[in-house]
Amino acid sequence: MNAPTRRAARGLGIEAEFFARVYLRATGWKVLTYSYRAPGGEIDIVARRRDMVAFVEVKARATRDSALLAIDGPKQRRISRAARHWLARNRAHQGCNFRGDALLVTPWRLPERVEGAYALDLGNA
Repeated sequence: MNAPTRRAARGLGIEAEFFARVYLRATGWKVLTYSYRAPGGEIDIVARRRDMVAFVEVKARATRDSALLAIDGPKQRRISRAARHWLARNRAHQGCNFRGDALLVTPWRLPERVEGAYALDLGNA
């Protein structure tokens, strides 16, 4: 991917993550953090509703299926590493349930939240 294409894709990703945060808030979720970076991984959005903490991966693609397929095994491992890192620094949420959700952004459609879209490996977090 050349530099202008990469910049355009990053701009689309930033915009999709903004809309994802707005959508989550509008549907009763509290956004705890976003664009969380940790050694070996990152999380687009960490959100909480009641006793559920969701590690949300935002994917903007042409189709729903291509967005879901982009959350592959290596991506899931990077998210899990970042989630363990986040949990170690945010102990107030230790008693919650945790889930790996996706928020899919496709053209001409409302965002779609997929609960439990991917497996989280939280180890002993």
